Amino acid sequence: MAENVFSSYIRSKPIFKGDRDILRTSYIPEELPHREEYIENLASIMVTALRGNRPSNVLLFGKTGTGKTAVVRYLEREIERLKMEDSNSDLDDAFTDYNVHRVEYVYINCEVVDTHYGVMKNIGNKFIDSWSEQIPFTGWPMEKVYDALKERIDEKPRVVVIILDELDKLVTKSGDSVLYHLSKINSELKNSKVSLIGISNNLKFTEFLDPRVKSRLGEEKMIFPPYNADQLKDILGERIRQAFGEIDIMEGDVIALCAALAAQEHGDARRALDLLRISTELAEREKCSKVTTNHVYKAKNKIEQDCVREAVITLPTHSKLVMYSILLMSKNGGEKLTTGEVYSGYEELCAKSGIDTLTQRRIADLISELDMLGLILARVKSFGRRGRTREIQASVPRMETIKTIEEDDCIKVVSELESSNLTQTKLI
Repeated sequence: MAENVFSSYIRSKPIFKGDRDILRTSYIPEELPHREEYIENLASIMVTALRGNRPSNVLLFGKTGTGKTAVVRYLEREIERLKMEDSNSDLDDAFTDYNVHRVEYVYINCEVVDTHYGVMKNIGNKFIDSWSEQIPFTGWPMEKVYDALKERIDEKPRVVVIILDELDKLVTKSGDSVLYHLSKINSELKNSKVSLIGISNNLKFTEFLDPRVKSRLGEEKMIFPPYNADQLKDILGERIRQAFGEIDIMEGDVIALCAALAAQEHGDARRALDLLRISTELAEREKCSKVTTNHVYKAKNKIEQDCVREAVITLPTHSKLVMYSILLMSKNGGEKLTTGEVYSGYEELCAKSGIDTLTQRRIADLISELDMLGLILARVKSFGRRGRTREIQASVPRMETIKTIEEDDCIKVVSELESSNLTQTKLI
């Protein structure tokens, strides 16, 4: 009888002793090292909700992986624990003036839910138990959605804390109308109160807000600094003790290397945790008893490749066609391309796939967006009296990215263009 494909892996000794999700960024530990001050500051603001009053609206700023979301979710969990303790009558007399059961948290990730309608629908449906009465995915006028949300929130006395994560993404795509409605909702409620916590990576996004929204939303502000290498080492060390029970499983300078690599990229704790987790998983797949620095470098390469893939997959169709044009022409010998050359290739791809073309001006904007994402390099070159143009070249692995783009059904039609007529037109 043939051996099962999983047999060798089952017989090998796993490195993880505990829950491997402890090394994931979604896990909220019992302690958040080097964020105690921010927990205390936010708790001092939010304790007002436990007294039945509306806390100030708060904006949390900081780069990716600096602990903003973790701190907010940590306090949410602490309030849930208070509710459980109160139900078990374990709270002491100091809590007699508090009513923790009247505090409700609503968490919205605005990178996923990025429209006015979607945010309102998700908040309103948190308070509607009956599926038949819930706000539909689409189809209602905004006034009806807003009225339904107000009615449900105001059914009984409570304080609703609405957390809007990645708030700048919502404002960039859909404007600040949803923030205007949510920030003024308290004037229309009789029983309940609403407080907002906005989380953003972009310190300047408030410049695009209506002055009325800006003044209501930014009542309190907190800025989270990046972690340094030593702080990241402390965070990783604590997670390792929970996930493995011991640090001996890490060879040499594995923890220090993960922390140093993440600290170089603006002190991102998520990056450090991902490096450590993937390094460990790679070591486990190779049936090693310890994680080495070699596994860390392999994990770094894997993460970078996955980031490129994710960025390319989520591109709109026309951006994919522009990227595809650049990659195919660079494969056929065009190292540095101009906007006009890229547009000619894009037009040919659109003709082959039956997609209507955009204007060259719009394609120039899409090229700038691809440059911002780091998928291409677009540098302005001056020719003196003859004007200026952009030199464009890919900055990602060519063949892997071509294969990723060709997974799109619209582009499968032109996937045979690898040896096609797509050539450079030199502009003089």
